[in-house]
Amino acid sequence: MGNRVTREDFEWVYTEQPHTQRRKEILAKYPEIKTLMGPDPHLKWIVSGMVFMQLLACYLVKDLSWKWIFFWAYAFGGCINHSLTLAIHDISHNVAFGNKQAKWNRWFAVFANLPIGIPYSASFKKYHIDHHRYLGGDTLDVDIPTDFEGWFFCTPLRKLLWLFLQPLFYSLRPLYVNPKAITRMEILNALVQFSIDLIIYYLWGLKPVIYLIAGTILCLGFHPISGHFIAEHYMFLKGYETYSYYGPLNWLTFNVGYHMEHHDFPSIPGCRLPMVKKIAAEYYDNLPHHQSWIRVLWDFVFDDTLGPYSRVKRLCKLAKES
Repeated sequence: MGNRVTREDFEWVYTEQPHTQRRKEILAKYPEIKTLMGPDPHLKWIVSGMVFMQLLACYLVKDLSWKWIFFWAYAFGGCINHSLTLAIHDISHNVAFGNKQAKWNRWFAVFANLPIGIPYSASFKKYHIDHHRYLGGDTLDVDIPTDFEGWFFCTPLRKLLWLFLQPLFYSLRPLYVNPKAITRMEILNALVQFSIDLIIYYLWGLKPVIYLIAGTILCLGFHPISGHFIAEHYMFLKGYETYSYYGPLNWLTFNVGYHMEHHDFPSIPGCRLPMVKKIAAEYYDNLPHHQSWIRVLWDFVFDDTLGPYSRVKRLCKLAKES
């Protein structure tokens, strides 16, 4: 995309995130976009089908050899599990049942979590709010890598390792950067998840449990779908901190590629984000965007001007202090 510079620190900016102002401008010009807000009536059925598909897969893999367990975990089950994490992302914005049914959304996220094998949904919700409210915020947005990650993972081999270890960093980084008290919902999420894991183990043995967890770890690490982690906010072009991707993998990921549109309108479900781009085309068509998540991963690893430091950072006040 051009204008790249070698990085030894994050890109510190002293302006507010761009999404707030763009949202105001778009809504003033196209108030009909408000009609796109609200629940997605199809999401609960799609997610339920995916959950039951994975439970069926648990039965089908129970007698396979270990090499085939890991093959299908990476090639099939992990893709579904990664997609379910992105469904949980949408559900965290209350688009399954609407803002008036917050508890239904929280518990449905726990249900969507079941094939992932590891409790995730409640903790994700707790931190994802901050990612939107304090995008790039120092110590507040735990999506930003740590200084150690930026300093150490700076060569192609190390960046490749970092991509493999993404699930580890995403789960442990919040505990270091911005630790928060464990909530009741997180405890319930863990109790439900581990109970289902034990039931699957009791019914069909260890292999289905490993199939689920291995798929989650492998496909949240170095995998084509995981290109979205890098594509969304890593600064490929100076001055731009959020990027969209409009390619075919959006069909598998609840349109998470429409990321500029999502940050502009987080209450609009993924299925309607293409309509946002269509209505307000002049606001999005000329912004830089990605054509391929695989190309994103390739550039990230082999371009020595890209790495975990390639993120915009800003100082943010807590909302209650504003």
